[in-house]
Amino acid sequence: MQVLKKSLKYAFIIALNLIAITVFAQKEGFIQSLEHQNRWVDSVFNKMNRKKKIAQLFFIRAATDRGQAYEDSVAKVVSDEQIGGLVFFQGGPVRQADLTNRYQKLAKVPLLIAMDGEWGIGMRLDSTVSYPYQMTLGAIQDNTLIYKMGQQVAYDFKRMGMQMNLGPDMDINNNPDNPVINYRSFGDNKYNVAEKGIAYLKGMQEAGILTTAKHFPGHGDTNVDSHFDLPLLPFTRQRLDDLEEYPFREAIKAGISGVMIAHMDIPALDNTKNLPSTLSRPIVTGVLKDSLGFKGLVVSDAMEMKAVVKYFPDGEADVKAFLAGNDIIELSENSDRAIKKIRKAVRKGQISTEEFESRVKKVLAAKYWAGLNHYHEISTKNLTENLNRPAARDLVQQLSNAAVTLVKGNSSSLRLDPFRKTAIISIGVTQPPVFQQQMARLYIYSDFFLVEKNSPAAELKALLQTLKQYEQVYISINDSRIRPASKLDYSSDVISFITELEQHRNTVTCVFANAYTIAGLPGIEKSGALMVCYQMTDDLQRSAVKVIAGLLTPTGRLPVRINSLFTTGMRSSL
Repeated sequence: MQVLKKSLKYAFIIALNLIAITVFAQKEGFIQSLEHQNRWVDSVFNKMNRKKKIAQLFFIRAATDRGQAYEDSVAKVVSDEQIGGLVFFQGGPVRQADLTNRYQKLAKVPLLIAMDGEWGIGMRLDSTVSYPYQMTLGAIQDNTLIYKMGQQVAYDFKRMGMQMNLGPDMDINNNPDNPVINYRSFGDNKYNVAEKGIAYLKGMQEAGILTTAKHFPGHGDTNVDSHFDLPLLPFTRQRLDDLEEYPFREAIKAGISGVMIAHMDIPALDNTKNLPSTLSRPIVTGVLKDSLGFKGLVVSDAMEMKAVVKYFPDGEADVKAFLAGNDIIELSENSDRAIKKIRKAVRKGQISTEEFESRVKKVLAAKYWAGLNHYHEISTKNLTENLNRPAARDLVQQLSNAAVTLVKGNSSSLRLDPFRKTAIISIGVTQPPVFQQQMARLYIYSDFFLVEKNSPAAELKALLQTLKQYEQVYISINDSRIRPASKLDYSSDVISFITELEQHRNTVTCVFANAYTIAGLPGIEKSGALMVCYQMTDDLQRSAVKVIAGLLTPTGRLPVRINSLFTTGMRSSL
């Protein structure tokens, strides 16, 4: 009886979710809503003085893992400055919901709550669902799955009292050494990036949340992290138009509600020395708003990043971002100082009254569209359970199944003889992963071997001798880091061990790591079969085992070029 009650409860939650999605699917999009006069927006706007109007453009950092003093300091800013919104970072769902309720009570105009949720709220919150990284999604051939992911992510945002996802990332990652985008991108093919980004944003927007394509005009071909310095984008205007801007142009056509501006030096668009694109009116207003015709919310990247404050300190960057045309100024170093400086710029007539008022009203219109004109407190009852509903978990597995990519081999080279003596080796881990455990059920005459990232050379040499007793070998290469880089953090001895291991006549290799890592594993192409699984998750490991067992046909395609052997769009057929 208890099981039946639980099933009915989940069915009710899912039914409510589907009703909400259906309602929003019938509602006009945010961009279309801007074409109409809005009485609520006008009423709120007319009650505010100039300082409070400027404050609506500011979104500050919030988190639930920094202690009481930090939480109180955010509360003071909300109360004193009456800012427009918050961007939540690390923490837990119940703590964040409680804190959001506290902050909303302090706001005279409801706060717009945002988060970087590129792979869902699990990107920031513990005890919640993380969907696959965008690079993993880039391998998927059925974009309806990504649309469904957008709907599920939107449900989580709304359940958490959030209205805006600072995603998807629509950068084209055509630089394998990119230190900041990389696995966050759908890949290096502009059409694939655009199509998947649009599927994701439509799923979210049609379920009722605001989205933000980032980082305009494209942060994919840089080798500098703008958190630490100002990257240079040295390409021609023609190249930028044809490549970097393509996904953003398509997203604008599809009705994206927001675009985030990158902090980059782009001489082809503005040759002012050391001027980040966020602070450039020719880029923000001239290219994005005028040339591309974008009418939605223009969001700055974080204004505390070194790429901006290195050359424009003491609040100068905030003023320039405002004058450039940004509607939302995100994570200012000092919002109080910035509001005062911008107020002075407005008073001096550095921006027209019409433009200033339209930007404030656009932020208020976003709040109205997201339902904040009828704000309701977040209920924490069954919150964690709701966020971990079976529908979400099932979709993660479906996405994982659809992403697995076979780049070498066929059914016979994948499914080795289950009655032969088999070695199952997991590299880069200290405990047997799911892949190894499930493979043991398929190969009853098997033994486990674990190789850590920095295993001693003598130990590796001895293991190679031991492995000569085995007729066939399954290898899993694992990157347990939260952010999988394009190069593995293995010792040179372990890399050499993998090269030697691939000389075995019967090997199958599964890479649960960034696809680019394959380029740093010489000899891996000699493996009898090679599967790319993109990241180390239990779901992707289960998917790989299903492929080996013949229970799943791998349909994924490489979303990036690894080297001359493994190129964009590649896959082997069973």
